[in-house]
This record gives sequence, C-alpha cells and structure tokens, in this order.
Amino acid sequence: MLMDDMGWGDLGVFGQPSKETPNLDRMAAEGMLFPNFYTANPLCSPSRASLLTGRLPVRNGFYTTNAHARNAYTPQEIVGGILQEEILLPEMLKKKGYISKIVGKWHLGHRPGHLPLENGFDEWFGAPNCHFGPYNGITTPNIPVYNNSEMVGRYYEDFQIDRKTGESNLTQLYLQEGLGFIFTQALAHRPFFLYWAPDATHAPVYASKKFLGKSQRGRYGDAVMELDYSVGQILDWLNLLGIAKNTFVFFTSDNGAALMSGIMGGSNGPFLCGKETTFEGGMREPAIAWWPGHIPAGAVSRQLGSVMDLFTTSIALAGLVAPDDRVLDGLDLRPVLFNNSIIDRPIFYYRGNEMMAVRVGPYKAHYWTWSNSWEEFNKGINFCPGEEVAGITTHTQEEHTLQPLIFHLGRDPGEKYPISVLSHEYEAVLKHISPIVDEHKMKLVPGMPQLNMCDQAVMNWSPPGCEKLGKCLTPPKSQPVKCDWPH
Repeated sequence: MLMDDMGWGDLGVFGQPSKETPNLDRMAAEGMLFPNFYTANPLCSPSRASLLTGRLPVRNGFYTTNAHARNAYTPQEIVGGILQEEILLPEMLKKKGYISKIVGKWHLGHRPGHLPLENGFDEWFGAPNCHFGPYNGITTPNIPVYNNSEMVGRYYEDFQIDRKTGESNLTQLYLQEGLGFIFTQALAHRPFFLYWAPDATHAPVYASKKFLGKSQRGRYGDAVMELDYSVGQILDWLNLLGIAKNTFVFFTSDNGAALMSGIMGGSNGPFLCGKETTFEGGMREPAIAWWPGHIPAGAVSRQLGSVMDLFTTSIALAGLVAPDDRVLDGLDLRPVLFNNSIIDRPIFYYRGNEMMAVRVGPYKAHYWTWSNSWEEFNKGINFCPGEEVAGITTHTQEEHTLQPLIFHLGRDPGEKYPISVLSHEYEAVLKHISPIVDEHKMKLVPGMPQLNMCDQAVMNWSPPGCEKLGKCLTPPKSQPVKCDWPH
C-alpha cells in the first residue's frame, strides 16, 4: 500500500494529535512499526520506480541531468519512462505464478512501452499521471483513467473531482477494485501481488461525500480518514477470506508531506521540511509491516529501512533469487521482520543526479544543502514553511563535501544543531562515514536519464481506447525540448 504525499506525522501511532487513523494504528499494533523508514527520492515518480525495481533512481534512470540536483518526475509532456532493461517486481513474481494488479497512480511513463501491462502487471485500474486539472482538451488534455490496457474515461470528465468542495469517489473506486481483485485470486487459490496506490492526499486533495467534513484537520484529514478506513477494509477482508496468515502487507508513502500546500498538506512530525527536499521531512516515511502469525505483534523496529527493500524482500518471500546482473539497493528484510534483527546499512539521500546526504546509524551527513531557489521561494513556493534553519535550509545550493554538516538524528531529529566540527564526535563520525560514501560513488554506474526531454505532442491526447469513447484529441506538432525542473 503506497500512499501519495502522506507524511510521517499523519498517523496516530506516530503522534498525530487528532488520532484519526484507528485502522493504521491497529495495523501497527498487530504488526511491526518502522520509525526509520525512507523513500528513495523526495518526489513521486522516482520513488515509485525505486520501489518496483529495488534500485536508486540514479541507477534506474528516473532522474535528470538537465541541471544539478533537480527533482524530476513524469508529467504529461515527459518523453521518457521506465526502461525496458529494468526488471520490475511483478515481472519477477510472475516466475512463481503470481497475478499482479496495480490500483491507482502509476507515474512511470504513459507512452507505449512504459505502461503497467507492458511491465509485468496483469491488471490495472487507475491513471498514468497525477490528477491535476481540469484542462480544456485544447492546450492540455485531461488525464485518462485506465482499466487494464485501455482508457475508460478522463479525470474531471468521467471521473469527477470537485475542486471547490474536494468531493470525489475515487478512493472508494480504488478500494472496491482492490477488494475485488483479492477476492478473485483467493477464490482461485492463486498467489497475488496487489500494488494499491491511491492518490487522495496529493493536491488537489479529495475525499468521498461520506468523509468530507469529518476530520479535525480539514480536507486533508478527510482524505487520510478515508484511506485509513480503506486500509481497515482490506485487512478485514484478508481475515474474512482466511488468507491473512498467508499475506504479507506493507504500508508506506512515496515521499514526505507537501508542506508547500499549507493546510491542504500533511505533517512530517518532528522532521525538517518536506516533499522535494532531502531533509528528514522529505524522505522519512510512515511504514508498517503486517503478517499475522509471522511478524510479531506490537513490534517496533530500529532498522534503517528503504522502499527499495520491498522489492528484495518480496522476491525472497516468494522463494525467488534476486537478479545478479545488476546492483540492487534494497535489502532482504526477513531477519528484521521475523527476528527484529538489525542489518547495518547506509541510507543515501538523492536529489536528481546528486547524492545530497547519507545516514549511517543515528548520524546523517549533508554533503549538499538546498531547499529551493530564491526565485521559486519569492513566488510563494516554500518547502520549509516556518522551519527555516540558517545555513541549512538554504535557497542556494551549498556544497559541504569537504566538511559535511553532521547531525545526530536521535538527539536532533529536526536537523537544527550540527555537531561541532571541532569535536571528537564529529571527527570519529566523519572517519566512519567517509569511506562508505567514497565506495558508493566509486562503484556507482548511473542509468540513462529518462526525465530530460519533454514534448507537448506526447501528452495524453489519444490513449488506447479513446476511439471507443469518442475521446481522442488532436495533438500539436512535435517540438521536443529539455524539461525545465526548477526544484
């Protein structure tokens, strides 16, 4: 279960004061909580590519070289997408007879060759891009919603999102799609992989009529409550079908809460900044593992985890051997899940083509700092509202490679007080971290960047199935340009 822009601090079990996530809190009580779990990138598309490949975005191609350390994703005009050379999790699971379905947002490319059913999934209900809009269909088409390999309508035309009230039944549609898939596979006694990726907590935030106005937190809280309800329904369904003890479930988010959205965004708890940044608020995610009879109930793991671990762990749980022809960044977490062991590993924080920071144990070293540019900040785009820290949340890219800023995240989870470079602690930590970083950079072989080129002609003008619905649109003349990534 992969949420969209949901923050670490949005769950009651992590201290959200409204306590409006009873089902997720129950999931944690019945499973294992990961307070130190990370995404692979502080933005949607690269993090999703890493989940499904087990590899950093800089390896799997989901980054840009158009400018230094820039976040990039897959808007409608993106030319690239997931590379055919990459091996996705459903492709691996197919070797053991698994049926795979994605419900919700794909975001790994919308052109031929990049869609889910061409990359290992057997079924899909959802959209290739974010639910931005509405658009006029002349300069920009509305995003299509797919059922398997053909579109069945478009956002704001056939699948409504009321921008004024926030009402939409999309989460309920996604819930029913997920429940139906589980039922069908359970009835057939087939192994299955469900990638449930709703996007209600991504701006523009939405919830169904039943949930609108229910939360103390406003519309964003309404969306969280509906997602929490949906998680509860899925877990209860697994129990009712008698397959809970045979089903590994993991809940997390694609990146930190979007603080630039103000009250329409979530909470990253005590952590600094949010989405788009490599501070803790941008990359540390809520995470819960659940598997009755296998994972001890009420456990809290101190393991440094990564969304990339879900690839490697799922392969191992299915009885498969991981590919040996490529570097995998994900770990097999079975010793953690079953024995609450700790595996020593670093966490690398990437923004585009640059390794910005690394965490080893409780220590995090920043080699570059940047929130966003002064130009964007002066437009009102603020990734760290009310959280600016002098010399740390900088609006120019600041290099610290010769003398990284080091924080102890146990004592200072908000990254406000760098350890003195004159202290013995700093000297010892730097001596330990430096060779880890040096080895990583020396062995890194970047993949072909897929997020460099844009072209309005490749937007969702005429997706497969549009002719049956009378929804094909005429594209403009192709004019490829380098994508502009300001952040």
